[in-house]
Amino acid sequence: MTTENNTTFEQSPPPALEKELIEGGKRELSGWQYWVVAGIALAASLFHLYTAAFGLLSAMYQRGVHWMFMGSLIFLIYPVSKSRPKNKIDIWDWVLAALMAGGCLNILLNWDAIAMREGMPIASDIYIGTMMIILVIEAGRRSMGWPLPIVAIIATIYALFGPYFPGVLAHGGFPLEELAPFQYLRTDGIFGVPLGVSASFIFLFVLFGAILSVTGAGQFFIDLSLALTGRSQGGPGKAAVVASGLMGTVSGSSVANAVTTGAFTIPLMKKAGYTSNFAGAVVAASSTGGQVMPPVMGAAAFIMAQFLGISYWDIVVAAALPATLYFISIIAMVHFRAGKRGIQSLTEETAPKVGKVLKEGWHLLLPIITLVIFLALGYSAVKAVFWSIVLMVGVSWMGKPQYRMTPKRLLDALIAGGMGAVEVAAACACSGLVIGVIGITGIGLAFSSFVINLSQGILPLALILTMIGSIILGMGVPTTAQYIITSTLAAPALYQMGVPLMSAHLFCLYFGVLADVTPPVALATYAAAGIAKSNPMKTGFTALVTAMAGFLVPYMFVYNPHLLFQGNIFGILLSFITALMAIIGLSAAVQGYYIAPLSILERLALLAVPFLLIVPNLTTDILALALLVGVYLFQKLKAKKNSSSAPDSTQS
Repeated sequence: MTTENNTTFEQSPPPALEKELIEGGKRELSGWQYWVVAGIALAASLFHLYTAAFGLLSAMYQRGVHWMFMGSLIFLIYPVSKSRPKNKIDIWDWVLAALMAGGCLNILLNWDAIAMREGMPIASDIYIGTMMIILVIEAGRRSMGWPLPIVAIIATIYALFGPYFPGVLAHGGFPLEELAPFQYLRTDGIFGVPLGVSASFIFLFVLFGAILSVTGAGQFFIDLSLALTGRSQGGPGKAAVVASGLMGTVSGSSVANAVTTGAFTIPLMKKAGYTSNFAGAVVAASSTGGQVMPPVMGAAAFIMAQFLGISYWDIVVAAALPATLYFISIIAMVHFRAGKRGIQSLTEETAPKVGKVLKEGWHLLLPIITLVIFLALGYSAVKAVFWSIVLMVGVSWMGKPQYRMTPKRLLDALIAGGMGAVEVAAACACSGLVIGVIGITGIGLAFSSFVINLSQGILPLALILTMIGSIILGMGVPTTAQYIITSTLAAPALYQMGVPLMSAHLFCLYFGVLADVTPPVALATYAAAGIAKSNPMKTGFTALVTAMAGFLVPYMFVYNPHLLFQGNIFGILLSFITALMAIIGLSAAVQGYYIAPLSILERLALLAVPFLLIVPNLTTDILALALLVGVYLFQKLKAKKNSSSAPDSTQS
């Protein structure tokens, strides 16, 4: 537990914001420059709270104001390169921030005239549109690195020089005079659906997470996890998984999740006897699952709801069982690993009591419960998270003094929330450029045909190709951008091959998320390895193995929609049980331990279990169950025989 910093807000940035400014190459500002940046972030938070309370503006106005704040902030808090001083803002960055704001203000002030001349752009539309494309790409580069901006650049080149591309990739081409206004002045490009979701939902959920973290939720989730699982086999490892899962309910960032929970759980795991690599791997794998953990999933889930034309609650319901299975798979890995290495659980003295933990922090669950109830009752995600934020501020006064939302701490949280949303906004705006090109050129249809032809219409092959594409793309770009691109290109192909749209989109999302634990680019793993003081690459491959059972889950819900809460309750329950069997079999086989160390034949038998259960079939289900039970009984019989023969050997 930390105490409140004695330094006043007027003298220096608050700790939460200071952390935001320093991490990821951000500037560390002070004086009037800090106050300008803090003021913009605060204004952004207040704007989104106001529109959440009194109603969102029309699409272009809401998105325009949102990107005006976010785009300008990017140039003020990220220097052009790491070599530039971090304690001041360069003059050209002030200019770029002003140009970004000016481009947005042009839309906000002249929208009626712009709408009247749609399809007949004037010179200023072309010039400002070109400028905004360049600024969006540069904003993406500064906040996320090169991968996604490179994709946007390639997409722009493809749109401009379509006739020069070979085969099915060729198209008529779109001159800059047509492309620039399209990307700038329509809800198909920069200000498209991704940025619209960022402006409507994502910012508020980021703000919700920022406020919740200030109230001590992170420590509460860790304490609760230790209380629930600490006394079981491999307790500290299981506590790390549960803590990351709980944190994932309010945080859609795998890296932030790993840093927050790992700072406490990794040292605890190492002390219990887990290796540094495995401790870091468990935290990385479980933190990554936070992006698919309801009720607050990653930003991609909100975009998915818009793409599918359904409510966010429908996404939450569909994702509940797969997310649960994912975390159970990691717990199973930890359980069998602990059994194999003889790792002890926490003692009664070291493990906190559930009753005591809930007594001190139960109020922190109220905003999350409120969020779920509002969504379940059919309220919009905007209203649900707004009232959860209001409630969070109120119930904070029921906790310890250092976590109460005083005006100063609330101000800190509002500023930190405004800062925390810039990367997602940049990813959404940059993705909008890609989506705009996909829409205007028709490349999406061509790509779908390509996937179908390459897979020869064989669904398993198409799924594998989509998985590989999602993971490769997810290694380079944020999950949000990965999902937007992959779902636009590959999901229609899967749909044409008979996969329900929900299953197809979740499939694309899952493997983009799992890219965070797939070497060589595994961001969550690097964060966890830094805390564990382990080799990042070794930790990455260990995390990949630890999350391996989770790779089964998307295939299972593609072939079995019951796992997405579709169908009757009996079918859902049966599907969940068979999925658990698959997870247990694979986890035990990977770790080489069931109730005792596994022989080669036993290991192969359990390895066959998940493959028998991917496609629902009574015969294969019974065979898989027979293998699970058979190996269990054989190991029990072997253990009994060994124990009974032990006295004989001593007597002789």
